Amino acid sequence: MESSFTQDELKIQIKRLNSKAGQLKMDLHDLTEGLPTDFENLIPLATETYSIYQQLSELKQQLKKLEL
Repeated sequence: MESSFTQDELKIQIKRLNSKAGQLKMDLHDLTEGLPTDFENLIPLATETYSIYQQLSELKQQLKKLEL
């Protein structure tokens, strides 16, 4: 996911994804507390949460490279 974002653009993207990741983390927590109810939503929500955190990790690595 290499891109040509500036430092400021990366920081904005990271902030936006952090917010979304936090919400997904809370949704996942709420879902697991209610198990076995809605168990069929567990894998899709966990997959989406994983994807967001993976994107965050990549963006943070890009930002770190730019800050060197």
